[in-house]
Amino acid sequence: MKIPFTGGCACGAIRYECTAEPVAMFCCHCRDCQRASGGAGNYVVVMPADSFKFTHGTPCYHFTASAKFGHHKRGFCAECGSRLTGGENREGTSPIVGINAGSLDDPSWFRPQFDIFASDAQP
Repeated sequence: MKIPFTGGCACGAIRYECTAEPVAMFCCHCRDCQRASGGAGNYVVVMPADSFKFTHGTPCYHFTASAKFGHHKRGFCAECGSRLTGGENREGTSPIVGINAGSLDDPSWFRPQFDIFASDAQP
């Protein structure tokens, strides 16, 4: 992985940059991630919030219930619908941001370290 690394949505309307190494990388199998991803789970790169910034465009946000945060703040592109971020709280005070690994410009370095909500995983 080369720092900084970048990513964005499918249509290019939103771009981001990360200037630190990830805190963690994992796959979440919770029902909320299954619904949001349209698949069996979601691959996540967890970053310190102060090392992440949008460099072009502004995402829209959708809030879903979350056991940890009260409300899970999911960032997405209003133009193409690409999911970009999650894990922040509604107030924007979370020290981390979760990045959808599929939005990375170069996802080849992504290596999930663990799975969460594995009890909800699809067979």
